[in-house]
Amino acid sequence: MQAVKYYLFAQTNNYQGKVDPRFQDLAQQFSRMQDTRTEQGGAALVVYFQGKKVVDIWTGKKSETEQWQANTPSVCYSTGKGVLATLAHILVSEGFLDYDTPVAAYWPEFAQNGKSHITLRHMLSHQSGLFDIRNNIETASEMADWPHMLHVLEQAKPRFEAATDAAYQPLTFGWQVGGVLEKATGKSLAELMQQYLVEPLALDFAYFGVPQDQLTNVARLIPKKKKADQSTTQTTKKKKMAHKPSMLDKLLEFSGQNPQDFQDGMIPKGMRNFSFFSDEGLQAVIPAASGVFSAHSLAKIYAMLANQGQWQGETLIQPDIFKTLSTVQFTQRDRIMPLPMHWRLGYHRILTLGKSSTGFGHMGFNGSGAWCDPERQLSFAYTHNFPTGSITGDYRLWGLTQETLRCADKVLKGHKGWF
Repeated sequence: MQAVKYYLFAQTNNYQGKVDPRFQDLAQQFSRMQDTRTEQGGAALVVYFQGKKVVDIWTGKKSETEQWQANTPSVCYSTGKGVLATLAHILVSEGFLDYDTPVAAYWPEFAQNGKSHITLRHMLSHQSGLFDIRNNIETASEMADWPHMLHVLEQAKPRFEAATDAAYQPLTFGWQVGGVLEKATGKSLAELMQQYLVEPLALDFAYFGVPQDQLTNVARLIPKKKKADQSTTQTTKKKKMAHKPSMLDKLLEFSGQNPQDFQDGMIPKGMRNFSFFSDEGLQAVIPAASGVFSAHSLAKIYAMLANQGQWQGETLIQPDIFKTLSTVQFTQRDRIMPLPMHWRLGYHRILTLGKSSTGFGHMGFNGSGAWCDPERQLSFAYTHNFPTGSITGDYRLWGLTQETLRCADKVLKGHKGWF
């Protein structure tokens, strides 16, 4: 109820930037959702509609001492999976590899332990069986070593036979897809990003592994202020209670899923000693989780996808490839996610508060997200640095997505509607 109160009485103009009048309601909602927490962090929202940028707004703090700027980049967690998938589709269009040739044809060492028949399609649609991170490395800091993690994937054994089931790959997705792209092209992931995404789309910030000289540009977490009455006794009590099952554990178990699958996919051992927001974490190449992007870059990537692979007269993705990448591969609930995601090749369905869409994209654990809706010629990106986390996204992402679709429908259909 407190959150509802804050929303209702929040300012409606607490943002900087530009807004097309047709999307003013969306900008006001963005302001309401950020207003009471602008000292805790910052956020940005960018929307393209019919090939033009119609929303470009931001608010709040980039760090304890700096304000968020128009092009501030931030850690976007799994939102980066959609970027990596887009790069893969461009390279398929360029003829470097295809979806159904066994990955081992490009990466022979990958064939070990029953992986000789796994394809790029299986990887992108989370059907490779390689979702387990917890039992394949000893400590989370190993994730910062890209060559080592590719070797780990070579040695890994799938938890199920490819295409017989699906399990969201929270962390391993990046090494699988990024690894085969490198092997198929003979170029590093950074080189491929620069040549096939950053330069063609003139992106400002889009990194899997932030260069040393760009670290100061990245938004950081702002430490929470400790309450005066917080005591050592309370801290000790929390530690003693830590072994009890969480509400998420109970929810997963109630839904019929195995909480162990969730833990094995999501939580590597030693994660308390590793931060995606540290300099080490930001510079590490962990494409499934630590991609750093500005809202500008994400929205433009998806604007290209909203235009079915075309951008400013250039074809980045061939029409037949676009049709394949946007086709749903798996409709049931997978082993990790608590609701059906309707996996495409590297993307999931758009999650809203009721409004329907045939579009696709990817959200991040912190509630960042980016998506496109080709039927509406619409793309969306929301980034922030607030210390929140949810496997199905922050409620703000769902709400902003809903209002973006409603504003577009007011133009296209003459009325906004809720469904």
